[in-house]
Amino acid sequence: MARYLERAEHTARLIDVRLDLGLDRGPNFDGWDFRRLYAALGLQQKGEAPTSPGALIDQLFFDATKRDSVAACVTAARDNARQVREEISSGMWEQVNALFLQLKQAGTEGTWSARPHYISRLVIDGVHLFEGVTDATMGHGEGWQYLQVGRFLERAAENEAVVDFHFARGSMLPPDHLEWVGLLRSCSALEAYCRCYTADLGPERIAEFLLLNSEFPRSVRFAAARVESALRAIAHLTGRGAGGRAERLAGRLHASLDYGQVDEILSDDPHTYLAAIGFSCAQVHAAAYQSYIMCPIESAIPA
Repeated sequence: MARYLERAEHTARLIDVRLDLGLDRGPNFDGWDFRRLYAALGLQQKGEAPTSPGALIDQLFFDATKRDSVAACVTAARDNARQVREEISSGMWEQVNALFLQLKQAGTEGTWSARPHYISRLVIDGVHLFEGVTDATMGHGEGWQYLQVGRFLERAAENEAVVDFHFARGSMLPPDHLEWVGLLRSCSALEAYCRCYTADLGPERIAEFLLLNSEFPRSVRFAAARVESALRAIAHLTGRGAGGRAERLAGRLHASLDYGQVDEILSDDPHTYLAAIGFSCAQVHAAAYQSYIMCPIESAIPA
């Protein structure tokens, strides 16, 4: 549930930022060419690319046949919430259900077509509200810790992919001020970055902030720390003890970011380093799933 909602919010935010950037582009540079958006989201583009904001919203928001569309993610999160209805608070269920219904109504009525930013903000604000209701109304026990693992594991993987697109595939040449602003806004980091480094948008500083900052909640390092902490708490709460595979993998990922140096990352092969982060996130997910969901029933019953 947490991963699906985080993915929906991330996709909506990147769409919102790309629509803003398109307003400042000339027809010979980017304009309404959304190939960069698809690449940043790691999505395979089938058929003709959308050529207008309306077509983009149709494809990435409301196309239920695409499993990574915003509507598909919100629907999957709602379905998962229904399955664990007795474990979550009424406020959590009401919020995720309200988000699902609002998105469905907007898609059916087509009221968003004249203001595509409205539908993006609907999802972004809805997911933020769900997270706030969760932290305020759900006991911070085992179930809440699972939500933290899902949210921050998805966040680490998403932001790694966005940074990889900008730094490792030639996108940083030639330097473009608007694209660096777009990258920071895509990670909700523009204001936090300016408070830390002022408005000097240096590529090295941007990479360091988004990957290695220990205080910003959307940096990869911060997310890795939260994943490790949540998995350690789950192991304690379930009586599994410390040192499980998922916890070890999360600790290894966190340590690699704790001791990372941005000059070494960018001077060697940024794509290899960032791809290793994405692979580590996938390993942590698989290990946690194997340990706590697909495990034999005997191992889940206290002795």
